[in-house]
Amino acid sequence: MSKTEELPKDIVELSFEDALSELEGIVSKLEAGDVGLEQSIDIYTRGTQLRQHCDSKLKNAKTRIDKITLSSDGQPQGSEDFNPE
Repeated sequence: MSKTEELPKDIVELSFEDALSELEGIVSKLEAGDVGLEQSIDIYTRGTQLRQHCDSKLKNAKTRIDKITLSSDGQPQGSEDFNPE
């Protein structure tokens, strides 16, 4: 089972930008110290899941960029089909 399959569906469906925004909100709440212990644990767990999701999105984007083919002089000339598996 991949890490993405272990993440809650609502996180998996988030765009990178939305996940990052929610993660920033969690960091702000934790830094402010305005939440109780149990809620801190819960939002820290969600933050960890959001970070995993963002990492996965970035890795996929990097792989897609790496698939861009270059000509002999180093100029982009096209791309190969992206297959993340």
